[in-house]
Parts: sequence; C-alpha cells; structure tokens
Amino acid sequence: SIRQLRYLTFLYLFQIFLFIFLLFHNHYQLLASQIIAHYESINRCEKGLPEYFNFPSDILDKWSQMEKDGRKPANAAFWWINDEGEEVKWSFEELGFLSRKAANVLIGPCGLKKGDRVLMILPRIPEWWLLNVACMRTGIVFIPGASQLTAKDIFYRLKASQAKCIITSDMLAPAVDSIIPNCQFLKTKLIVSRGFRDGWLNFKELLKVASADHNCVKTKSQDPMFIYFTSGSTGAPKMAEHSHSSYGIGFAASGRCWMNLTPSDIFWNTSDTGWVKAAWGSVFGPWVNGSCVFIHNMPQFEPSTVADTLSRYPITTFCTAPTAYRMLVQHGLTSYKFMSLKHCVSGGEPLNPEVMEQWKTQTGLDIYEGYGQTETVTICANKKGMKIKSGSMGQASPPYDVQIVDEQGEVLPPGEEGDIAICVKPTRPFCLFSQYLDNPEKTTSTVRGNYYITGDRGIMDEEGYFWFVGRSDDIINSSGYRIGPFEVESALIEHPAVSESAVVSSPDPIRGEVVKAFIVLAPAFLSHDSEKLVHELQEHVKKVTAPYKYPRKVEFVQELPKTVAGKIQRKVLRNKEWGRA
Repeated sequence: SIRQLRYLTFLYLFQIFLFIFLLFHNHYQLLASQIIAHYESINRCEKGLPEYFNFPSDILDKWSQMEKDGRKPANAAFWWINDEGEEVKWSFEELGFLSRKAANVLIGPCGLKKGDRVLMILPRIPEWWLLNVACMRTGIVFIPGASQLTAKDIFYRLKASQAKCIITSDMLAPAVDSIIPNCQFLKTKLIVSRGFRDGWLNFKELLKVASADHNCVKTKSQDPMFIYFTSGSTGAPKMAEHSHSSYGIGFAASGRCWMNLTPSDIFWNTSDTGWVKAAWGSVFGPWVNGSCVFIHNMPQFEPSTVADTLSRYPITTFCTAPTAYRMLVQHGLTSYKFMSLKHCVSGGEPLNPEVMEQWKTQTGLDIYEGYGQTETVTICANKKGMKIKSGSMGQASPPYDVQIVDEQGEVLPPGEEGDIAICVKPTRPFCLFSQYLDNPEKTTSTVRGNYYITGDRGIMDEEGYFWFVGRSDDIINSSGYRIGPFEVESALIEHPAVSESAVVSSPDPIRGEVVKAFIVLAPAFLSHDSEKLVHELQEHVKKVTAPYKYPRKVEFVQELPKTVAGKIQRKVLRNKEWGRA
C-alpha cells in the first residue's frame, strides 16, 4: 500500500541519515581524540616535548578549524553570564577572531612586545579571557592578580615583576593611580571600562578599531608564558614562572582523566581569575580538550545562586573549592535537580570527608579531589573510574613520579609520614615551574637529593594513594607526637556546631606546644554555653580521631584570616599564639 511504501521510504532515508551522522560523528570524535592523545602522550613521556609550542596556534586554532569544518560538536568555546541577565557566547572561531584583535591592541597602542610583562587584575569578565589568549599569541608574559588586591599588594607585584603594563577595571584604577609615582618602569595603563579615565588607554574602544589580522609569534616550549604570585600562606608571595608548555600541554592528561572532559562538555569552575586554579579549570584544562568554559560572574559566592545555575544551565562538569562545597551542602541541595551535571572536582585545599559524603548523599555524585600547587600542574588526583578513598588526594598524575621522602631525600615506605616530593632527576618534568623569578636561592632550596619538595607533608598507602597531613610549617609537635592540622579540622567540621576551623600550634610549658583550634560557630550555636561547647568539641575529636590529637585550647572567632585566594592563613594565627604577630 502507499502508506507502507511511505513508511519504508522514510525508514530507508532515516537509516541513510543515521549512517552519515554516525560516520561524521565518529570521524570528528576520532580527530578530536587524536589532538588530545598527542599531548597526552607527551605527558606520559611517550613523546618528547616539541621545541616550539603556542597554546592559541597549536590548540585553540585547531579546534576553530575543526569547528568550521563541522568536525567538532556544536559546543561553544566560552559561555558567560551575570546576575544582570547579560550573556556572552563565543565559538572557537569567534574567540580566535577577538583574541587576534586584542593581540593587536597590546602590540600596537600599548607598545608591548614578546617577553614584556603585564600585570592583569580583572574580575570574571570576558575581557580577561581575551587578553589572556592575546598575551599568549604575542609572547607577552602575563601576571594574573586577584581583584581583592590592595594598593600595597599591587605595588609589591608591580615592583617585583617590573611589569611594563597594567590592565585593570574601574574598581582598581584609583588604587593604581595612587602608587604610580613610585612605578617609573610602568609604561602603559590599560583599563577595561565603558568610560574613559585620564592617563589610561581604553581597551573596549581600542578593540573596536583593531585589526583581526595577526599571526602568533613563534614561542619555544620553554619560553616564559606567565608568572603567578604564590598565595602567601607561608610567607611573602613569590613569583613562580611557567613556560608555554607547562600548563598548555601539562593539562592535556589531567583535563581528560581528572576533569573527565571531552569536546561535548561544559565546564564551570568558580575560581577567581587571580587564583592559579582559574588557569587550571577556566583556560587550559577545558580548552586543550575542546570543552566549553562556562562562567557565572557573581559578586560573591552565594550557595542558592550557584545551585540554581547548576539547575538551569546544561553544565556537565563542576569545580569549586572545598569551602564552597561545604557552603553548598549546608545550604541543602535535595530540592534541586542537576539534570546535566555528571562530574565534580575540587582542589586548592584538602576536602573534608564529611563534606564529600554529604555531597554524595544530596546529589548522588562523587567529588574527585585533585592536588597541586602554583608551581605545578596536577600532582595527584582521583581520576574517573578510580576507587575513591574518602580523604585521599588520589594517585600521582603523569608525568610526575611522586614519592614520600625523609629529611635526606630518601623514599619512605608506604604508611610513613614524610614530605610529598616530585622526582626531578635525571630529568625535570616539563610542567613543573621554571623558577622562582629573581630568587635562585629559593629555587635551589626546593630540591633535596633527586626530588622537588612541595612543602606539604603526606602519607602514601600500599595502592599509591596519597593522604595530605599538612603544610610542613603547620605540623604540630606535642610531646613527641606529630599532629597534622587537617585531620583535626576534619574531625571538628563533622560537629554541627562548627562552620569553619583552623588548627595551629600553641606554646605550652609542659608539652612544648599543643593543638589549638580557632572555630567559627554555626549560627544555631552562637548562644550556647562556651565552656560546655569546648568540652563537647574536645570529646568529639577524641572519638573521631586519635585522642592525643584533640585541641587542648579552643578559641571561638567570628572569622578566620584568609589569603585573597580564600586559603586559611594558619601562619597568622600561629604567629599570634607565639607572640610573633
């Protein structure tokens, strides 16, 4: 019958369409896999580091070409929203077009050239990403800074780096102008603003008229690409210099294995642009894998807004700090539906097992913790498919050979506490930072025997999983017992009275030093009897962990001192206890 003939014709045409779709789908999936696999093989030391490498030309422009050829999923490269309802979406081709225009702004009106240094302090606005890529295209060394920096902080960074240009917004321009008389080396001030300011070049206006005709400069893999000031949690911030390959290639493996990213994914990382994790999760990790970078520019981290965004947008992968995860589970997530979310990661500081368990209960998803530093890419991680051991940082990530070593640089057996270290001899891993700029003594001091010493203490078990104990400076030695603050803090956070805590050493005439806990109470416990609550918390810690680790001293505070990156500054509290503040 005619009806049967129409049905058979439709079925035949549908099969042809499906065949063609799968053919092209598999083809571009194969090509995408080849791009990623090439750089993953370098991470696994199966291939040598190329002599020349430039992230925009070798990675971004290839995704752009695949996009134009229809060989990549129809996924944006960049997707930005804010609370005012504004939205920006760029394909890889549009990112390339705009970043070339931005590159011409830098080498034209700004008068910059390859090797010059630029301090860039911008909030989570699209221009940060454009200028980030533009610096890479031109070989200009960029230095990110957090928007919370004061005039004193900015001056310290400008003076230390001898930057020739500063890029910032209306918010920080007055602070910059106040220190300009002492910055004779600074040649150019570029402002990202809708209005004009005396003495400043306006980026938005210059971008409109800039040419999009620009060729990437040729950069060697080991040429300097960016400088990150360390968090300053254990001393004055230091300048960690990275090469074009250290992050550009170094995140190929962890972007795929730890972040579990593919060209079809949409990745939201909440990090501030001045924090190194913005480079990890908002630039290199996603884009080396062809994924979409999603940004919600919020004035501050608000759990209800974050949960709502995860519900409304097709975000597949989410990354935020342990403190933020704790705020989210305290807010409560059972009423939200995260329809697209499938993978969650965390880093920057240790994640309390209690928070991880609550997240799993409320969302059904695991949190894959990663560990690294400003000086490194991912050192250890819990990768997709791995067994997760609550409280563990996971196993070593390629190309690193990670070990626990003693004070002589000798490898310790599983189960023994020591320094977390990375093997650097006979060959220094390409993704490790190049040097502490202008500080060769500090650079040399990080090596003990064959190993780079991270400054963190840890334990490795029989299966190669690593467990964080604490910063070396934070370890408490009480009557011969070595106590890491993180374990005590993790025990405390399990108690409903504790919103946040920081544990440090405190002087004691008998034991030399003892454990002291600074605690921010949850609102419901603010009116409780302090003495009874101290006793209750001490008994709680004795039950959760080894009894000798309980805090013999407890002080309730309204807030804890933190770096601009949000890390607790235990050093400030420790100095206060020992009269060094």
